[in-house]
Amino acid sequence: MPLSKLNKEQYQAATAPFGHNLIIASAGTGKTSTIVGRIAYLLQNGIKPDEILLLTFTNKAANEMKERIVKVFENAKNIEAGTFHSVSYRWLKKLNKKIVLKTPKDMKILFKSIYDKRDFNRLGYEEKPYSANYLFDIYSLFLNSNSNSFEEWLLKRAPTQEEYILIYEDIFEEYEEIKKKHNLVDFNSLLLRMIEELENGIENPFKEVLVDEYQDTNPLQNRLIEALKQNSLFCVGDYDQSIYAFNGADINIISTFDKRYEDARIFTLKKNYRSYGEILDVANKVIKNNPRIYPKSLEVTRGYSGEYPKLLMYADTFEEYRDIANRILTSTTQRDEIAILFRNNSSADAIEAMLREKGIECKRKGGVGFFESREIKVTLDILSFLINPKDIMAFIHIFEYAKGIGSSIASDIFEALNILGDGNVIKGFLNPDTSKKVFQKKKTSYQLGLFDDFIQLGSIAKFKDLGFEEEFLSNPVLKHPKLSIEGAEFLYDFYKFLKKTKRFKNPNSIFNELINSSLLQKIILYLAKERSKDKNGKIQQELFEENTEKIKNKIKILGNLLKRYDELEKFINAMVLGASEMSEGRGVNLLTVHASKGLEFSEVYIVDMMEGRFPNIKLSKPAGGIEEERRLFYVAVTRAKDKLYFAFAKRDRIKNIEYEPSRFLIEAGYKIKE
Repeated sequence: MPLSKLNKEQYQAATAPFGHNLIIASAGTGKTSTIVGRIAYLLQNGIKPDEILLLTFTNKAANEMKERIVKVFENAKNIEAGTFHSVSYRWLKKLNKKIVLKTPKDMKILFKSIYDKRDFNRLGYEEKPYSANYLFDIYSLFLNSNSNSFEEWLLKRAPTQEEYILIYEDIFEEYEEIKKKHNLVDFNSLLLRMIEELENGIENPFKEVLVDEYQDTNPLQNRLIEALKQNSLFCVGDYDQSIYAFNGADINIISTFDKRYEDARIFTLKKNYRSYGEILDVANKVIKNNPRIYPKSLEVTRGYSGEYPKLLMYADTFEEYRDIANRILTSTTQRDEIAILFRNNSSADAIEAMLREKGIECKRKGGVGFFESREIKVTLDILSFLINPKDIMAFIHIFEYAKGIGSSIASDIFEALNILGDGNVIKGFLNPDTSKKVFQKKKTSYQLGLFDDFIQLGSIAKFKDLGFEEEFLSNPVLKHPKLSIEGAEFLYDFYKFLKKTKRFKNPNSIFNELINSSLLQKIILYLAKERSKDKNGKIQQELFEENTEKIKNKIKILGNLLKRYDELEKFINAMVLGASEMSEGRGVNLLTVHASKGLEFSEVYIVDMMEGRFPNIKLSKPAGGIEEERRLFYVAVTRAKDKLYFAFAKRDRIKNIEYEPSRFLIEAGYKIKE
């Protein structure tokens, strides 16, 4: 039984009375076992599985916990478990809400199409505006902060951007209008929609809510927890591992738990089962320099190995990375059990190159994974569009591959087809209402950076000799004044694909049609050419053929995944919600400290332990400052089970920078020899 395997601290936490319970679970102290034990306790005490909600930060973590509890309680498979976003998505679908979920990367394309309508250069302001991508991230941070006024929020962060606030707010407003019009939701709006439903009084079936990684919740997620109005809340986290301030996480949420809930009980798990004592000594020495919110210190259960974590010192970073590669080459530790951790990705390229040079396999989390590759993303977008012709995001993404059609023109074409099809873009393609007017004059506003450059409608005469069907030639969408011949040909390829697939319902039949379509072949050709150019822009034929085959094989892998689904919509939703958790390759793990959270390795190298690199003062200032950097160091150290190395280089020869040793090395008690 899960409860019988717990130590005294874990058992007391897992069997706490109903109410508001916070469990401070330090690194390696068995928080997962405690959560599983708590669920077992709830089930033993008459709580039904569908009355339990488990909120985690990855779907993988939720599935692992459910698998462990299902071994004992078969009906535990009915527990609602997953990330804040996946749980909200499923709940909204149960409420029959019409929503189309898109990843942040996809939504950035829509956001940019709106941003690009503004001509910031004509305004003549001295301060440069935020780029579209950065403004999107800023907007997401604002929503996660749960603040009421964007103006007040931004002025505290960046007062020099004040003159652009009205334009920014107008972009946000248009973005939200388009999302609402086409039923699009990003991860933030999933939570906002769920909160709105809860605050409007929908029935809440849960008798206890469990929250994993509580220290990483942001104000918007906390508002969702509060909106559940739970009489029994079981939160597990560690303030010393709160490292996501840059992404909106607020350490005050965990630190004020006992002040916000009158019946709050605090339990602390201190026994570390992961690391040798010498490793924990380093972690404890450094983290004690941060304010202690709730008193605790890691306790050793594995004993001491007799080997203190080594400090490796080098003249320059190249020497540092080469020596680490040599050490790994001769190490007896399995490659998958070795990790190289760095504060940010600027260190990763040279390290990876050194490992590859030695023939050492490695996997770099954060690189371009399967679902992030352009061929997979665009294939999913085409399939998504078939499910929902209102999906403007998928449409814009697809037309990135049409020569001469940028995101702004793609947005114009989508809206025109939407009008021609009475709200259905596929109908606008195949059976347009030609009596309707499209491409109207746009609004202008100097104050909002909007200027009308829309000239008179174009002529379809230039498309007459391209072999288009008469039905397609009569479509008013071809009158867009900026539509090129190449753009029209791409539109025609899309038209032919839609015409052929309208009779199919079986997902595999649709996929086979897509693979053989001129539309996808054109996209594959485009990508293969881009990846086969030398430094002079010339296409290398052998490389082109190789890349073409690689792209086709990747798309075939997606087809094999699709075979398990009888509905296209279920397949697309599974890919969107779970894509980021897919494993990447094998070998030595190259990870940022953020990406290493929750993982453990036998042998760990923490590189670039220099002031300016780790801690990185520039990166830490807008987030949690030096205290956040110290928590990052604590997380990095506590990933190691058996062996831990710190690497320090006095100089970076490429950047021509001299370095001082990291203050964390000094705090850990290392004597740095000159």
